[in-house]
Amino acid sequence: MFTESVRDLDEDEKIMIIQTGMRTDIPAFYSKWLINRIREGFVLVRNPYNPIQVTRYSLSPEVVDLIAFCTKNPSPMLPHMEILKPYGQYWFVTITPYGKETEPNVPEKEKVISDFQRLSGIVGVDSVGWRYDPIFLDDQYSVERHLEEFEKMAAALSGYTKSCVISFIDIYKKVERNFPKAREVSKSDRVRLGKELVRIAKRYGMVLRPCAEGNDLASYGADCSGCMTVNTFETALHANLDVPKRRSNQRKEQCACLLGVDIGAYDTCGHLCRYCYANTDALRVKENMRKHNPSSPFLLGGYMPGDIIHEAQQKSWIDGQIRMDISRV
Repeated sequence: MFTESVRDLDEDEKIMIIQTGMRTDIPAFYSKWLINRIREGFVLVRNPYNPIQVTRYSLSPEVVDLIAFCTKNPSPMLPHMEILKPYGQYWFVTITPYGKETEPNVPEKEKVISDFQRLSGIVGVDSVGWRYDPIFLDDQYSVERHLEEFEKMAAALSGYTKSCVISFIDIYKKVERNFPKAREVSKSDRVRLGKELVRIAKRYGMVLRPCAEGNDLASYGADCSGCMTVNTFETALHANLDVPKRRSNQRKEQCACLLGVDIGAYDTCGHLCRYCYANTDALRVKENMRKHNPSSPFLLGGYMPGDIIHEAQQKSWIDGQIRMDISRV
C-alpha cells in the first residue's frame, strides 16, 4: 500500500515521472481535468503541508517521460487514451475481493477486470500491473477466501499483465478512524497467505511483488525489490533511464520505489474505501469534490492570495539507448 509521501526527489532534481494515484484516483473522478491539463501543457500542485507553496509542472512530453497511474476504475480514461500516446505510461489497477461494505463506490469487479483487459490491449502488457491490496483478514475475508478470490482474478488477468503487487493493511490514524475493526495481519498469516499467492501468481504468468513488506516472501519466489522501481519504468518505456542520485524515500530500506511527484490532492477520492490512508472522512471528501473545477490548473479550487509559485526543473531521463533486455518486469 502506498505511504503518505509528497515527493521522493530533492528539490533541485529534475522530475520526469508524474504520479497521479498516490493521493486520489484521477482516472476515476478527474479524467476530464487531466485531459484539460495535458492539452494546456502544465499543472499546478499545492504542497499539502504548506498550501501557499505551489509547484508548476510542465506536462510537455519533451520533459515528462512517463505518467504513472493507480486507479480502481480506469474506465473514464479509456475513450481518451489517444491524448496519452506521446507519453510513456505505467498503470496500476487495483482489484480486490471486497464488497460495498468496504469499497462503497468502486465498480463491480467484473467491469474493472474487463476494463483492465481493454487497457492492457491499448498500452501493452509491460505497462499495466494488478494491485491486490491492501489485504486484511476478518470473519468475512479469511485466508482461504483470499486465496480463492485471488485465483479467480489471476485466471481472468492472465496474459494481460506480468505483475501483481500485494500489501497488508497498515493502520494509519485515518484508517483507525474510518475502519475501526481493521487489524494488522500477523507475520504468520502474512507468510502463510503470501507464499500461496506467489504460487498462484506464477501459475498465471505473474511475478508477485510485495509493496513495502520487507523480504519475508523472497524465499518463496516473490520479488521484494519494490513495485515502482527504475526497472519497472524502463520496461514500460523499453528504454534506459539516466536517473539522478536520489535520497531515500519515506519507506527507506523497505523498498526501492521511484515515486516521482504526485499531482493529486488528499481528501478527494470518491471511492471512500474504509482502509484508505488518503481520506480523512467522507464529509471532507464530498466538500472538496464540490470545489473541483475541470478547467482549473489546480485539482481543487484555483489561485489564492499569497500563493508562491515555484517552477519545477524538469528534464527527460531517457538516455537515448534502446533497451535490449525487456524480459524483466
